[in-house]
Amino acid sequence: MKPRYGDRYRPPAPQRSNLITTAGAKQLRQELDYLWREKRPQVTQAVKEAAALGDRSENAEYIYGKKQLREIDSRVRFLQKRLELVKVVDSLPTEQDKIFFGAWVKLIDELDQERNLRIVGPDEIDPSLGYISIDSPLAKALIGKQVDDQVVLQDLHKTYDILAIWYQEETYNT
Repeated sequence: MKPRYGDRYRPPAPQRSNLITTAGAKQLRQELDYLWREKRPQVTQAVKEAAALGDRSENAEYIYGKKQLREIDSRVRFLQKRLELVKVVDSLPTEQDKIFFGAWVKLIDELDQERNLRIVGPDEIDPSLGYISIDSPLAKALIGKQVDDQVVLQDLHKTYDILAIWYQEETYNT
């Protein structure tokens, strides 16, 4: 049966990879620490001060502060669970001439446009840095390939040639 418009059913999200770089895990731990030790106490104090002003039902500072606390608590729970699940990849692959998790890849497409990409975990995606998720179609197509191999993404009608592959050791020892 096809869901009707307005039904609450949503298909489950695709399974995410649990891989993360050392730097990515460190960043998640720093965010968790900041939220728990700095941000949450600040917002809690603001809510406490707003509550002291009296009528809470029409107190915008109080209502907004409580909303912020719920969002912070939700993110803290997510980060705690995620950090328990992730597998930190802290060593270089033995075959560094092939593309694996953590690799930097230089690609050129059919229009002679070059791109540098890094394959990272889903928690580390950052298009401005060229970080793509290992779960993305492009990353899946790249895994195991070597320099001079060609990657074709049928759905996107794109073809890429692999120009270079490299790994940065300092990102594994952070």
